[in-house]
Amino acid sequence: MFQPLPIMQPRSVPEDAPRLAEVQFKGTRRGYYGYADEELEPGEYVLVGAERGRDIGRIRSIGAVAVKKCSGCEDDSGAGQRVLRRAGEDEVQSLHVLRADEERVRRQTRKIVKEHGLRMKVAEAEWQWDRNKLRIYFTAERRVDFRKLVRDLARTFRTRIELRQIGVRDEAALLGGIGRCGRELCCSTWLREPKQVSLQIAKDQNLSLNPQQISGTCGRLMCCLTYEHDAYLQARKRFPREGRILRTARGEEKVVGIDIWRERITLMDTERERRDISLADLKRETAESRASSPPADGKRKNRPRTSH
Repeated sequence: MFQPLPIMQPRSVPEDAPRLAEVQFKGTRRGYYGYADEELEPGEYVLVGAERGRDIGRIRSIGAVAVKKCSGCEDDSGAGQRVLRRAGEDEVQSLHVLRADEERVRRQTRKIVKEHGLRMKVAEAEWQWDRNKLRIYFTAERRVDFRKLVRDLARTFRTRIELRQIGVRDEAALLGGIGRCGRELCCSTWLREPKQVSLQIAKDQNLSLNPQQISGTCGRLMCCLTYEHDAYLQARKRFPREGRILRTARGEEKVVGIDIWRERITLMDTERERRDISLADLKRETAESRASSPPADGKRKNRPRTSH
């Protein structure tokens, strides 16, 4: 079972802090709720108001931290609802029972989808604590007409059905898993709002452009490519750009490669011979070459003029 990350927030909250709580539900779903109980602490299970009923979630942050996170929250994030009270042990236990039942719901939903012949992939299911609503998450390449499917699901599970289409990145965040680094996926643990990742980021870091090597479990470029991108851009400013012609101790040479972290540069002369040189030595050679080069004839200063 997924173990939540430790709460990196003080246990005590200032009295003048805004009374807003971030409540975590299944997967990456979260909501922001007002509360009146001053003794609420992060990590506790609480009963909150939901659409047409009640739901149980776990407090992730409260006060000013929750307000800062909610500054860009979505309209359906729960803002405007309130925390009703702490959840009892029997209520938390019933929530775990619902989570175990969701595997049966997924299997049965996939069977019904197959019977309807719809081109959609059922990713996850989530019961509301009072069983007044059942969320079913799915992915699809095209628009899907699921009106008949909703009616069959409502008859099967005898509750209100909410079908929500998500992308492949959202699916990976919802289901979780292990990344290429051997750790849990960032998107399913701490990375709540992944940034857009482009192929140019991989090029700036001189990474292999093989999709199998730079793609995550979702099939898209790995989110972690953006973590060090700014550091690469700052480091590259100290190096000459690739393709530039430099005058060194060996004459004119072309920059054909750079190694940022080892501070090495690969040069190629006019005879196509290559050599590796450190950044410090290259700067010294280019400085000495400029100092020893005579000025061009057309740029001599105080050149006398002939009068006619």
